[in-house]
Amino acid sequence: MQDLGLDRAHTARIYDFLLGGKTNYAPDREAAAQALRVNPRIGTVAHANRAFMHRVTRVLAVEHGIRQWLDIGTGIPTSPNLHEVAQSVAPDARVVYADNDRIVLRHAEALLTSSPEGRTAYIHADASRPETILAAPELAETLDLTRPVALSLNALLHFLAVEPREVVGPLLDALPSGSALALTHVTGDLDPEMWDGIARVYRDAGNPVHLRGREQVAALFDGLELLDPGLVVAHRWRPQDIGVGSGGTDDEELTDADVSLWAGVAIKP
Repeated sequence: MQDLGLDRAHTARIYDFLLGGKTNYAPDREAAAQALRVNPRIGTVAHANRAFMHRVTRVLAVEHGIRQWLDIGTGIPTSPNLHEVAQSVAPDARVVYADNDRIVLRHAEALLTSSPEGRTAYIHADASRPETILAAPELAETLDLTRPVALSLNALLHFLAVEPREVVGPLLDALPSGSALALTHVTGDLDPEMWDGIARVYRDAGNPVHLRGREQVAALFDGLELLDPGLVVAHRWRPQDIGVGSGGTDDEELTDADVSLWAGVAIKP
């Protein structure tokens, strides 16, 4: 029988709990409870990240004509998923999801409910080995890598043991001019003591978090053309473009320290 790791906390299921989902178990809820004791508003991070993804997807589809997405670190399906947002704007949009959580694999069918005009696919792969994603037949069968692709890396890189450049670089190198990079990354810049406490909770639960500063995250966009407003805290990235499924997180009551996610979107020249 396949080990789904239900006896230990997992980042995707903690995230699911913080979003109000139901695909989480006692170890995930305990880790989330400990994080909530450190920061009672930790759920705002998950919601702000989700809302950012929705806004970015709409902006790239409407303003930049993007019709293809590669979403890595997909997580447990929570509607509206990226393809639902993209296909609400462009029914012919194609989306490939990738994740290494066996629970996500179990729910992959929920990610494959494409519009008739578009396509979706799911790759079970480790993001720290981008070559396995690029070589997956599902990618070649779904996306045309001679045309622009939006690479979505939301709330992923801070959970990887490898340096982010080792993931972002090879993936971007495989994509043509006009492609986009959208990412969020947790930071301790805005409240170091609190986020050190959150990092300890995740580390003790077996899910190390690598906090990085603004300059380190900005370096991931080197050579790309950042879209306005540049690299900002996630809820401040075009909050006027709330769009589909914002979850209502983009309000004036949120502080930068509450969210603590550097977020940016850029185009490959």
